[in-house]
Amino acid sequence: MAWVQGGVEVRGSLADVTELAFEEADPVREFPSYRGQRNFPGLYWAATMLRHVGFESWLERDHAISMDFDPRVMWFASQPFWLSWTSPEGVRLSHAPDYFARRTDGTAVVVDCRPEARRSKPRDLAKFAGTQMACEAVGWDFQLVGEIDRVRVANLRWLAGFRHPRFAQAGLEEVVGAAFAVPGPLVGQAAQVGDPILVLPVVFHLLWCGRLTTDLSRPLGDHSLVSRVEG
Repeated sequence: MAWVQGGVEVRGSLADVTELAFEEADPVREFPSYRGQRNFPGLYWAATMLRHVGFESWLERDHAISMDFDPRVMWFASQPFWLSWTSPEGVRLSHAPDYFARRTDGTAVVVDCRPEARRSKPRDLAKFAGTQMACEAVGWDFQLVGEIDRVRVANLRWLAGFRHPRFAQAGLEEVVGAAFAVPGPLVGQAAQVGDPILVLPVVFHLLWCGRLTTDLSRPLGDHSLVSRVEG
């Protein structure tokens, strides 16, 4: 396998990498953008690490948002390494997984993003299977993920707009938290604290940070029931 360290490509075997922090790795591939391009690459600013993470599709971006929102994820990186191997049929294969994430309990997960409708090509399936085998060999989890539930991902996209620390206002956060100690409707409860234009960004930031909670399986709206997370 190969990875980038200090701007230089490094090569090694699986046995050499179990202690490496791939969650902080530089991407082994670039994310080019050009006229007529059919996919949608870009950079997502992750509040978890206060740094940009690359993506090559809206699906990858949505999963970056999801990992950024997940309190179990402490750090993640895109295109963290190349895996290379020879298939039983003698075909040389290589693959750069989409993400490597480190969880708060120290475990790791390698993530590939691919819609279910686009998983039929034998070569792609062989790459995913080979990646899973490599992960199992070193004790990492492997996830092949598709589209996130459309309601949940719409809610996450909205809340991600308030992920930046600039939306944290210490004095107001305490008042907002106290207001939602008793569950109440999103806008109505916020209006009791003050001008919704000022208060709602703080509410959304606290929802993103997990200090407030609501049912994200339902569309987020004025009457969504919001409550404070105790502890």
